[in-house]
Amino acid sequence: MALYVYSIIAADHPARLDTLTGVGAEPSALRLVHAGSLSAVVSDIDHEVRAKRRDLTAHQEVQEQLMADGTVLPMQFGYIAPDDPTVKEALQQGEGAYLDALERLKGAAEYHVRASQDEEELLREILGESAEARRLNDRIKAGDADPRLPLQLGELIAVEVRDRQEALAAGLVQALLPFAREHAIRPPADGDILNVSLLVPDDQKGRFLDAEGSLARQVNGVDFRFTGPLPPYSFV
Repeated sequence: MALYVYSIIAADHPARLDTLTGVGAEPSALRLVHAGSLSAVVSDIDHEVRAKRRDLTAHQEVQEQLMADGTVLPMQFGYIAPDDPTVKEALQQGEGAYLDALERLKGAAEYHVRASQDEEELLREILGESAEARRLNDRIKAGDADPRLPLQLGELIAVEVRDRQEALAAGLVQALLPFAREHAIRPPADGDILNVSLLVPDDQKGRFLDAEGSLARQVNGVDFRFTGPLPPYSFV
């Protein structure tokens, strides 16, 4: 029977699994597959697992329960192995790398930071600070029929927006890095200017959260979304 693999943990992890529910329409009990110094948290499945809310929640709850008791290497949702021997072989072959990763992630959690900027406020800022943008905009508003003006203004504003948002995002990351052990920057999407994950040691959590709050209060026109603590998916 195939196995759904949730996480890799150290063999001495408490692994309190009794209260957890696995994935699937008829979830099997969670159990451990042992190999040397490592264990994999798995459950038996007999069908394809889809990314439904219930299963996504079950997968996440397993990570959070394990994370509460020790270090965990969380698998991305949907990782399936054909059988126990395949999982044992993978643990044995990757034992050194997995143990190194467990040590690297010990005593830390992932925090995810996204930010978006009020575009209308940014445009007003550009028109107020860029003499060239203001000149082109004034000519258009005054009825200048030169067909090149809208294109020139659009190109100028696009460059200004890109440069300013990149500089702002870089500044925000630099403000948070002192509290993180590692970080991973991803391309922003859906209108965001920042999409970054940070691996924050437990002893820096308070200072990190204070820095988050300070940024949210001090940076005008920016909407922050902070998520965490999370299992360290981005750093496995």
